[in-house]
Amino acid sequence: MLQDSDRIFQNLYGMADRSLAGAKSRGCWDGTAALIQRGHDAIIEEIKESGLRGRGGAGFPTGLKWSFMPKEVKDRPHYLVVNADESEPGTCKDREIMRHDPHTLIEGCLIASFAMRANACYIYIRGEYIREREALQVAIDEAYDAGLLGKNAAGSGWDFDLYLTHGAGAYICGEETALIESLEGKKGMPRLKPPFPAGVGLYGCPSTVNNVESIAVVPTILRRGASWFKSFGRPNNAGTKLFAVSGHVEKPCVVEEAMSITLKELIDKHCGGVRGGWGNLKAVIPGGSSVQCLPKAICDETIMDFDYLREQKSGLGTAAVIVMDQSTDVVKAIWRLAKFYKHESCGQCTPCREGTGWMMRVMDRLVRGDAEIEEIDMLYDVSKQVEGHTICALGDAAAWPIQGLIRHFRDEIEDRIKAKKAGRVSASVAAE
Repeated sequence: MLQDSDRIFQNLYGMADRSLAGAKSRGCWDGTAALIQRGHDAIIEEIKESGLRGRGGAGFPTGLKWSFMPKEVKDRPHYLVVNADESEPGTCKDREIMRHDPHTLIEGCLIASFAMRANACYIYIRGEYIREREALQVAIDEAYDAGLLGKNAAGSGWDFDLYLTHGAGAYICGEETALIESLEGKKGMPRLKPPFPAGVGLYGCPSTVNNVESIAVVPTILRRGASWFKSFGRPNNAGTKLFAVSGHVEKPCVVEEAMSITLKELIDKHCGGVRGGWGNLKAVIPGGSSVQCLPKAICDETIMDFDYLREQKSGLGTAAVIVMDQSTDVVKAIWRLAKFYKHESCGQCTPCREGTGWMMRVMDRLVRGDAEIEEIDMLYDVSKQVEGHTICALGDAAAWPIQGLIRHFRDEIEDRIKAKKAGRVSASVAAE
């Protein structure tokens, strides 16, 4: 279990002062100029060495991503873009950083932007996050007033401006190129890659898009060292991580823990256990709604990190753990997710535009039992035609929950269809 002294986010629950003075008392902005004076490449190498992987879902090595930016600023400026869209169902970790510990993010923006030779950074915040935007803007204003942003930011000799942009509440804008399109004032629709943002990003300039948590942990990693950060978690799954646990637990919460903690320990120690006890567990979605659910038999042994969950054909994603007990109609739960992805598809790619609606309508009938058993395999086949055939990962996100349902709970779907055909009432009740 992670010690309090090793927690990066010391005010995650808002119990202390979130102002600049409060942040400084917790170690923020301590020697920032000295960190910056290590130099662009030294900072990037330290982040590479730490093993930090992107906290927004994909888990791509953060330092490696930064190193893709050009080494010289020529005729086009460089930009850092912080993805604070956080629209994945079940995910609410970045929200706590922006509400209660905003200066960790602001200082991280300065240091990360310097490392990538960017004099400006844009934070793109989710449309529904009204109070979070207000708290973050107050913190940005404080930092400007104190000389920590703007000309000669924090006395480092680096000029740096930070802008906060409010989105319109579109899930698709959490995809990095759709986010860039939205920032430019266009409809949020993903771009074809290549070119990648590091070559042609915001306003056609070299850009890097990072998640809030990925940027907010950077100052602490630099202060305490890459080896400290690497001491948590299994190899290739280093560091501490914010987990957002919701659903059928006694105490839903967002908590910072070491990577590679077991799922059972995470739920028992921080959430008071599963409602009705661990034996009452039915399934868990371990990384936000876009990854495959896992049944209790797998959950008993589950380790919460990128590599283990990929081996289980699921994923850590945003580490939003959605817990479902035996009372859950798991078919209906996955239908609800299918409906969400159908609604949020931007419609640019045919497999996603047509496939998400088709999958939702089949799921609608499976919930009621109004289907043939052969349609289960047909649904799986269509999900495979959507997965991997779209510009962005929304097609995958729509397909994976359905694949997980069929892989682990096929018997429940079949029982419902058989019950409906036999005229038993229970099947139709579940759909009400």
